[in-house]
Amino acid sequence: MDKLIGHYQRVVSWLDCAATYGTGLILIRLLMAYEFGKAGFGKLRGDNWFANIQDNFIFPFNVIPTEISWFMATWFEILGAFGVLFGLFTRFWAFSMVIISIVAISGVHWPAEWHSLGELWESYRVTKQDGSGNFRIPLLFIAMLLPLVFHGAGKLSLDAFLAKRYIK
Repeated sequence: MDKLIGHYQRVVSWLDCAATYGTGLILIRLLMAYEFGKAGFGKLRGDNWFANIQDNFIFPFNVIPTEISWFMATWFEILGAFGVLFGLFTRFWAFSMVIISIVAISGVHWPAEWHSLGELWESYRVTKQDGSGNFRIPLLFIAMLLPLVFHGAGKLSLDAFLAKRYIK
Protein backbone atom coordinates (compact mmCIF):
# COMPACT_ATOMS: atom_id res chain seq x y z
CA MET A 1 0.00 0.00 0.00
CA ASP A 2 2.89 2.37 0.76
CA LYS A 3 4.29 1.77 -2.75
CA LEU A 4 0.93 2.64 -4.29
CA ILE A 5 0.71 5.83 -2.24
CA GLY A 6 4.29 6.69 -3.24
CA HIS A 7 3.47 6.24 -6.93
CA TYR A 8 0.34 8.30 -6.51
CA GLN A 9 2.29 11.12 -4.82
CA ARG A 10 4.92 11.12 -7.61
CA VAL A 11 2.20 11.32 -10.28
CA VAL A 12 0.43 14.13 -8.42
CA SER A 13 3.73 15.96 -7.96
CA TRP A 14 4.46 15.66 -11.69
CA LEU A 15 0.93 16.87 -12.57
CA ASP A 16 1.29 19.81 -10.16
CA CYS A 17 4.58 20.76 -11.82
CA ALA A 18 2.99 20.55 -15.29
CA ALA A 19 0.03 22.61 -14.08
CA THR A 20 2.27 25.49 -12.94
CA TYR A 21 3.21 26.03 -16.58
CA GLY A 22 -0.40 25.82 -17.75
CA THR A 23 -0.05 22.57 -19.67
CA GLY A 24 -3.80 22.01 -19.70
CA LEU A 25 -4.33 25.56 -20.92
CA ILE A 26 -1.83 25.00 -23.74
CA LEU A 27 -3.80 21.97 -24.94
CA ILE A 28 -7.03 23.97 -24.86
CA ARG A 29 -5.32 26.83 -26.70
CA LEU A 30 -4.05 24.50 -29.43
CA LEU A 31 -7.46 22.89 -29.95
CA MET A 32 -9.40 26.16 -29.92
CA ALA A 33 -6.88 27.81 -32.26
CA TYR A 34 -7.26 24.94 -34.70
CA GLU A 35 -11.07 24.88 -34.59
CA PHE A 36 -11.63 28.63 -34.84
CA GLY A 37 -8.83 29.10 -37.36
CA LYS A 38 -10.30 26.38 -39.55
CA ALA A 39 -13.74 28.01 -39.35
CA GLY A 40 -12.34 31.48 -40.06
CA PHE A 41 -10.26 30.42 -43.06
CA GLY A 42 -13.28 28.46 -44.33
CA LYS A 43 -15.33 31.67 -44.20
CA LEU A 44 -12.49 33.61 -45.84
CA ARG A 45 -12.54 31.24 -48.84
CA GLY A 46 -16.30 30.69 -48.88
CA ASP A 47 -19.47 32.56 -49.69
CA ASN A 48 -21.49 34.54 -47.18
CA TRP A 49 -24.36 32.31 -46.06
CA PHE A 50 -25.33 34.49 -43.08
CA ALA A 51 -28.20 36.09 -45.03
CA ASN A 52 -30.07 32.77 -44.82
CA ILE A 53 -29.93 32.68 -41.01
CA GLN A 54 -29.60 36.29 -39.86
CA ASP A 55 -33.10 36.33 -38.35
CA ASN A 56 -32.02 33.49 -36.02
CA PHE A 57 -29.11 35.47 -34.56
CA ILE A 58 -29.48 37.05 -31.14
CA PHE A 59 -29.63 40.83 -30.76
CA PRO A 60 -27.67 42.89 -31.85
CA PHE A 61 -26.25 40.47 -34.42
CA ASN A 62 -29.64 40.01 -36.07
CA VAL A 63 -29.75 43.69 -37.09
CA ILE A 64 -26.15 44.10 -38.26
CA PRO A 65 -25.84 43.82 -42.06
CA THR A 66 -24.76 40.31 -43.02
CA GLU A 67 -21.65 41.57 -44.84
CA ILE A 68 -20.41 43.14 -41.61
CA SER A 69 -21.34 40.05 -39.54
CA TRP A 70 -19.54 37.79 -42.01
CA PHE A 71 -16.46 40.02 -42.01
CA MET A 72 -16.40 40.21 -38.20
CA ALA A 73 -16.92 36.49 -37.71
CA THR A 74 -14.24 35.64 -40.26
CA TRP A 75 -11.58 37.92 -38.85
CA PHE A 76 -12.39 37.38 -35.19
CA GLU A 77 -12.03 33.64 -35.78
CA ILE A 78 -8.75 33.99 -37.70
CA LEU A 79 -7.10 36.63 -35.49
CA GLY A 80 -8.52 34.99 -32.37
CA ALA A 81 -7.04 31.66 -33.40
CA PHE A 82 -3.58 33.20 -33.67
CA GLY A 83 -4.05 35.18 -30.46
CA VAL A 84 -5.09 32.10 -28.50
CA LEU A 85 -2.40 29.95 -30.11
CA PHE A 86 0.40 32.29 -29.06
CA GLY A 87 -1.29 33.40 -25.85
CA LEU A 88 -1.53 37.05 -26.86
CA PHE A 89 -4.52 38.98 -25.46
CA THR A 90 -5.90 35.55 -24.63
CA ARG A 91 -8.74 36.63 -22.38
CA PHE A 92 -10.05 39.05 -25.00
CA TRP A 93 -9.88 36.48 -27.80
CA ALA A 94 -11.32 33.66 -25.67
CA PHE A 95 -14.23 35.88 -24.61
CA SER A 96 -14.76 36.86 -28.26
CA MET A 97 -14.86 33.17 -29.19
CA VAL A 98 -17.46 32.56 -26.47
CA ILE A 99 -19.62 35.29 -28.05
CA ILE A 100 -19.08 33.78 -31.52
CA SER A 101 -20.13 30.38 -30.15
CA ILE A 102 -23.27 31.80 -28.53
CA VAL A 103 -24.23 33.52 -31.78
CA ALA A 104 -23.52 30.28 -33.68
CA ILE A 105 -25.74 28.33 -31.30
CA SER A 106 -28.57 30.84 -31.71
CA GLY A 107 -28.22 31.14 -35.47
CA VAL A 108 -27.35 27.65 -36.61
CA HIS A 109 -27.31 25.02 -33.87
CA TRP A 110 -30.37 25.71 -31.73
CA PRO A 111 -33.46 23.64 -32.57
CA ALA A 112 -36.07 25.40 -34.68
CA GLU A 113 -38.65 24.59 -32.01
CA TRP A 114 -38.92 22.53 -28.87
CA HIS A 115 -41.70 22.09 -26.34
CA SER A 116 -40.04 20.26 -23.48
CA LEU A 117 -36.62 19.82 -21.95
CA GLY A 118 -36.64 16.31 -23.39
CA GLU A 119 -37.00 17.68 -26.91
CA LEU A 120 -34.27 20.24 -26.21
CA TRP A 121 -32.01 17.48 -24.87
CA GLU A 122 -32.43 15.61 -28.16
CA SER A 123 -30.67 18.57 -29.81
CA TYR A 124 -27.59 18.06 -27.63
CA ARG A 125 -25.90 16.06 -30.35
CA VAL A 126 -23.06 16.39 -32.82
CA THR A 127 -24.87 15.80 -36.10
CA LYS A 128 -27.89 17.66 -37.37
CA GLN A 129 -30.39 15.16 -38.68
CA ASP A 130 -33.83 16.67 -38.92
CA GLY A 131 -33.59 20.38 -38.13
CA SER A 132 -33.77 19.70 -34.40
CA GLY A 133 -30.44 21.37 -33.64
CA ASN A 134 -26.94 20.26 -32.76
CA PHE A 135 -25.54 22.60 -30.12
CA ARG A 136 -23.23 20.10 -28.41
CA ILE A 137 -19.92 21.12 -30.06
CA PRO A 138 -20.30 24.91 -29.65
CA LEU A 139 -21.42 24.37 -26.05
CA LEU A 140 -18.30 22.27 -25.42
CA PHE A 141 -16.22 25.04 -27.03
CA ILE A 142 -17.70 27.54 -24.57
CA ALA A 143 -16.88 25.25 -21.64
CA MET A 144 -13.29 24.89 -22.91
CA LEU A 145 -12.86 28.62 -23.49
CA LEU A 146 -13.99 29.66 -20.01
CA PRO A 147 -10.71 28.63 -18.29
CA LEU A 148 -8.88 30.85 -20.79
CA VAL A 149 -11.26 33.72 -20.03
CA PHE A 150 -10.90 33.36 -16.24
CA HIS A 151 -7.26 32.21 -15.93
CA GLY A 152 -5.60 33.52 -19.06
CA ALA A 153 -3.13 31.60 -21.22
CA GLY A 154 -0.77 30.37 -18.50
CA LYS A 155 2.97 30.84 -18.03
CA LEU A 156 3.95 29.65 -21.50
CA SER A 157 2.38 32.51 -23.42
CA LEU A 158 3.12 35.93 -24.81
CA ASP A 159 0.72 37.38 -22.24
CA ALA A 160 2.89 36.03 -19.40
CA PHE A 161 6.09 37.17 -21.12
CA LEU A 162 4.77 40.69 -21.65
CA ALA A 163 3.36 40.88 -18.13
CA LYS A 164 6.69 39.80 -16.63
CA ARG A 165 8.61 42.24 -18.80
CA TYR A 166 6.39 45.34 -18.61
CA ILE A 167 4.19 45.02 -15.51
CA LYS A 168 6.09 45.25 -12.27
